[in-house]
Amino acid sequence: MAKKKSKEISLDDLEEELADEEEEEEIEEIDEFDLDDISEGEEVSEVFEEELEGLGEIEEEKPPEEEIIDERLYVVPLAKARRGPRNKRAKKAVRYLREFMERHFKPESLVISQEVNEKIWSRGIQKPPRKIKIRATKNIDGLVVCYLAE
Repeated sequence: MAKKKSKEISLDDLEEELADEEEEEEIEEIDEFDLDDISEGEEVSEVFEEELEGLGEIEEEKPPEEEIIDERLYVVPLAKARRGPRNKRAKKAVRYLREFMERHFKPESLVISQEVNEKIWSRGIQKPPRKIKIRATKNIDGLVVCYLAE
């Protein structure tokens, strides 16, 4: 094997680079305080009060819920997915679920939630469940979303 040529760097160059980096960084000054001035009850409330206010604002902000036209519960038979090769059963089960939902809901677009997908794939590609209980909702735009109903 050929040896890699190592690039030699002088110490002067390194010192100059470090000096440049130190000049660019700005250090924030922290107000000094004495721990004896603050009681235990005040300490906890004052320190965490600001953080809790920030978290409360984030939790309150929710996207506006879309208006749901129709909501139905189905038990979807996935036993047909067992026909054919073993290593394609979970894929076929998802495909049968899509076909079932398109046949019954006639959506413009269909979304299968992560929970439903994980339930189908929970025992691997070779052994999907024979049936699955889902809750499907349709909104004004024609979007159908499948949720796990169990």
